[in-house]
Amino acid sequence: MAEILALDIGGTKIGWAVVRYLGAGGSDPKFDFEIVADGAIPTCALEGGSAVLARLNALAVEVHSAHPQISGVSIASAGVVDPNTGAIISATDTMPGWGGSLLGESIAQVTDLPVEVINDVHAHGLGEAKLGAGKESARVLSLAVGTGIGGALIDHGQIVFGNNFLAGHYGHVHHRYAVGMACSCGRTGHIEAISSGSGITAWYNARAQKNLDSLSNPTVNNGRELQDLADSGNKLAKKCFKESAYALGEVLGSLANCVDPAIIVISGSMTRSGKRWWKALQKGYAASAMNGVAQVPIKLGELAGDAPLLGASINFFQHHPLAEAE
Repeated sequence: MAEILALDIGGTKIGWAVVRYLGAGGSDPKFDFEIVADGAIPTCALEGGSAVLARLNALAVEVHSAHPQISGVSIASAGVVDPNTGAIISATDTMPGWGGSLLGESIAQVTDLPVEVINDVHAHGLGEAKLGAGKESARVLSLAVGTGIGGALIDHGQIVFGNNFLAGHYGHVHHRYAVGMACSCGRTGHIEAISSGSGITAWYNARAQKNLDSLSNPTVNNGRELQDLADSGNKLAKKCFKESAYALGEVLGSLANCVDPAIIVISGSMTRSGKRWWKALQKGYAASAMNGVAQVPIKLGELAGDAPLLGASINFFQHHPLAEAE
């Protein structure tokens, strides 16, 4: 049985797993995997791209030494990734200097193994489409709503990358509620600026500052604190959750109108915001979606943190025939 090393590179941690392929081979394999070992190390993103790459190289060598049977490396990485070369085309300031990193080439050199690299949210979407909530659907619109917002369109098991590998940046769709709110990309008015975990926090604080009664609307530091505030009955906090979810639902409806998916799969920390959030999301979707996609199911992702590791593994075996890897 073929085993590979899968890496998931995020702004906070680098997750890794030794993934064993269990499914039957063939021209259209039914992917089935088992994680036989896993772990994580801090990314230390603010140390810069060069330091992160050095840490990754050391991790890959260490895991390969402990598991010499590994026959390849599959990577899901933050940033805009060129899947043809494994290079990071660009990245946000969350990880300074990550853009321009020759990630695939570097890991291949230190391990002497074949390497495949894709964006982490693309990997997440592929995992959910093939093994998770979308596994029975031919065309899956995947959305990850956490600290930021990203996504992927998976068509018959293949990632739609786009001409510049930017496809899936759904967090950067404009929404009227977000006018004047700064987005992580440097623009303003994008849905991520009000509907992601960091965005809704900033949106609430901006609105709270307009109210002189700070005791009624105290400043919060993160989405968890805002959730606690809403659960305690704070009217502005509840309103922000309701309106941001409704806005996100409207964006999802617009996206569905454009790409005509069979299913929409949503993952990430914001999905744990309770019934209020989900109800508002569904209302926003119903208000925006055309009749032909009005009944498209919106489902919660099933794979949680394993989704990008498994999606990256699927991508590896799609490029390296299973008969050759075994």
